Amino acid sequence: MKVKKRPQIGIIRQVAVFFAVGVLLTGILFHISQRVMTDRSVRDQTETLAARISAEVKMAVTEYPGYRWLITYWHDRCGEMDIEYDAEYAPGTVTGQKYAVLREHQPGLTLKYADEAALSALPEEDQKLCAEIIYSWLITRINQIKQAYEPDFLFCVMSKEPFDSQFFLFSGADPGAVRGTDYEQVYPLGHTISVSGDQQKSMRGAHENTSHLVKAGDYVDYYAYMDTVGGYTVLVGMTYDLTGLNDNVDRQTIRETAFAMAYQVGLSLICLTLISYFVLRPLRKVQRNIRLYRQNKDSAAVVEDLAHINSANEIGQLAVDVSDLTREIDNYTAHIETITAERERIGTELSVASQIQYAMLPDKFPPFPDRKEFDIYAEMDPAKEVGGDFYDFFLIDDDHLGLVMADVSGKGIPAALFMMASKIVLANNAKMGKSPAQVLTDTNTSICANNPVMMFLTVWFGILEISTGTLRAANAGHEYPILKQPGGQFEVFKDKHGFVIGGMEGVKYSEYEINLEPGSKLFVYTDGLPEANDADKNMFGMDRTLEALNLDPDAAPKAILETVRGKVDGFVGKADQFDDLTMMCLSYSGPAKT
Repeated sequence: MKVKKRPQIGIIRQVAVFFAVGVLLTGILFHISQRVMTDRSVRDQTETLAARISAEVKMAVTEYPGYRWLITYWHDRCGEMDIEYDAEYAPGTVTGQKYAVLREHQPGLTLKYADEAALSALPEEDQKLCAEIIYSWLITRINQIKQAYEPDFLFCVMSKEPFDSQFFLFSGADPGAVRGTDYEQVYPLGHTISVSGDQQKSMRGAHENTSHLVKAGDYVDYYAYMDTVGGYTVLVGMTYDLTGLNDNVDRQTIRETAFAMAYQVGLSLICLTLISYFVLRPLRKVQRNIRLYRQNKDSAAVVEDLAHINSANEIGQLAVDVSDLTREIDNYTAHIETITAERERIGTELSVASQIQYAMLPDKFPPFPDRKEFDIYAEMDPAKEVGGDFYDFFLIDDDHLGLVMADVSGKGIPAALFMMASKIVLANNAKMGKSPAQVLTDTNTSICANNPVMMFLTVWFGILEISTGTLRAANAGHEYPILKQPGGQFEVFKDKHGFVIGGMEGVKYSEYEINLEPGSKLFVYTDGLPEANDADKNMFGMDRTLEALNLDPDAAPKAILETVRGKVDGFVGKADQFDDLTMMCLSYSGPAKT
């Protein structure tokens, strides 16, 4: 049969799209990474330069011993100051005239080295002269620093929490500003402005020495802490306009990104060509043979055609694997019917075994409808198709009721077979009129005599004298029974345990008596109840068991077991059942009234 040929361009198209997306993403990531690294480099260089400038400004201010007094004076009397923003040191200037007046008033005063005490002791007129003269000297030095390092703005401000405004102490001018030609670019002493949230954060960071730079678009502001005077924080600030630098960086980054993407496109085309020749061509041949085999199931033809593919790489190995797989499928198909038939047989046998096991347990309730002295209900739920738990109850005679609750070691079919044999041996001994202890002793002897697989079982066995309510019982390593007396609640009865049945020859068992009053209840069970696990491996436990029993302790035995089972199912949820779960409840009403 001729196979319809499909166009074989899908993978190339998909890989091409993948490469295109990869080139685009790589270009974007490259551009972003380059931009981030450049921004970081510019930021670091700007911060280093700004730190150097701020250090020089601090030195220019703090070289005056009375700088704290001067800052306070400039702040408090900014409106009274006669500031000379274009002052020079040459004689005949206004500064020189003020200095001459001051030297006339205070001939012994060395102005540059006057400390706070000396300045505050001067007459008020001379204090004003000192503040104006030193301010002129300082602003001249600040302009020199600005001209040397060329920040766009250089200033010193005062502020305090919440740092929402700036009081300008001085502002450096452009080179022409000292001649008065560009004075409007300089903030005069006392000028106050509001600041943005980012600037507030940077000012606060400088005050706490945690951060200094803040970026707003193409501008970067830097603040450095100088001192705290009169409750105000004195900060050196500067601003850089990075517009030109950012434009150059963007152009360079775009060029580099375009080159990288072009290189990747060329490399991708070469890769696509090689993939098409060395990968897709042999893959198409493998694909064609798979379709042929699916139609005609001829593994010999597939093996012959694929033998021409070079097996020195992964594609060749794939061809070998496909050839081997077709042969294995042929062999497997020959066995599939046998396997299916075997599974059906095992399933049928398990179903029959389960029916046989359930048939051996009392399953008609009420079991003794003509006996009003007691009511009994029991159920067994194996973890697998068949289990090792079992319960039993039977009349030994008209006045004695035998009760059995047992748990065989292990699960599945071996436990079920051992369970049935043990049940028959135990029941036969019980119906011979023996005491509970003797029944267990003789059962252990019989099982140990023929137990090649070394299995064992735990058993609780009791005999109820119906006319008196006397319950005689013996325990071979089984769970504690749970009792409820009239008007009370269910409580664990910790009886004496003997060794398990089938574990060791010659074991003797002891028994005990419990007096059941009318209204009493007995609950026996296997360890599958308290050891039921939820999805987190938490156990149901005895506390939850007693809680479930005591939700309605006066209910009928069937209702009590349904309540307990409902609580177990709710606790376990979707977790798999780990062990067989078997329960039996007896309600004693007392001897029949005549």
